[in-house]
Amino acid sequence: MPAFLAERLWTAVLAGDERAAAAVVRQALDDGADPEAVLLDGIARVQGRVGEEWAGNRITVAQEHAATAINERAVAVVAEHPAAATDPSLGRVLVACVDGEWHGLPARLVAEVLKLRGWHVDYLGAHVPTPHLVAHIHRTGPDVVALSGSLPTRLPTAHATITACQAAGTPVLVGGAAFGPDGEYARLLGADAWAPDARTAADRLERHPLPRPQPDHQPIDDLPHLADQEYTMVARTRPQLVRTVFTGLENDYPAMRGYDETQRERTAEDLSHIVEFLGASLYTGDEELFSRFMLWTAGVLEARGVPARSLPPALDILGRELKDFPRATGILHCATKRLTSTPISVFGGTE
Repeated sequence: MPAFLAERLWTAVLAGDERAAAAVVRQALDDGADPEAVLLDGIARVQGRVGEEWAGNRITVAQEHAATAINERAVAVVAEHPAAATDPSLGRVLVACVDGEWHGLPARLVAEVLKLRGWHVDYLGAHVPTPHLVAHIHRTGPDVVALSGSLPTRLPTAHATITACQAAGTPVLVGGAAFGPDGEYARLLGADAWAPDARTAADRLERHPLPRPQPDHQPIDDLPHLADQEYTMVARTRPQLVRTVFTGLENDYPAMRGYDETQRERTAEDLSHIVEFLGASLYTGDEELFSRFMLWTAGVLEARGVPARSLPPALDILGRELKDFPRATGILHCATKRLTSTPISVFGGTE
């Protein structure tokens, strides 16, 4: 049933038909479908497909945004259905996204699944500033904070948030693509637990409560490599680095001078993302983080008719600008090697 539901829901979402999508979900629940399965095997699966279709250049940004909005409405249909009615009895969980993280649907799915399992949930949504999150902890006293992040560039902020929540005496469970394929960055940043998806998060909290954290450590204790200041310098000089690389590419490839305003803006945006992810790689001390992003970027560009070979020259210029930063240049060299030796797929992985 969930696979059939996902296919019907995908058809409605792709057509931009919110009413049809809501009707598909409502009918499934009326017919006795498990609300959690509808959320995770239906709506979440469709949302994953939305991301894949955007990456493959088969839907536009506008379609991707519309599809996400429809899926959010579908989640609301589940939450409002009598089949999802539960009495909270297991404790209180605060669910929020990292400050600067605008992908709120994964956190919403976690919140709804936890409600179905019997938790009292405070869902704060996307982009929650850390001071406001901590203030809410002090007002409500949750048993655990469930923190969601999709982009590794938000890991420094996530680290500060994890530490602040723990300093308030509340353990933190984290999830989302930002924390690595196997949760390696969750462990690195000192989170109390990690879950790859909403179902696993709920199972983890049901097994036994997370212990109250010891609030006496500082973020630098987790990441002693940050003492070299490379992350700080790259993060602070990102606008200048982007301008330098852009100018260098114009000098080396005169055809860029003929770019229209939209092309120039997109190129500058891509370069800004590259520097941001370099910063995240420096912060975590993991060069693979940056290489994964560059392979993904190469796939996205290839799907849009931009050859992946356009990326190594940009990394070379950036490397020359950062020649006095050995960790940064090592990360850039590794990514360049991967880009020039790995077949690229339109999804940013390897064939």
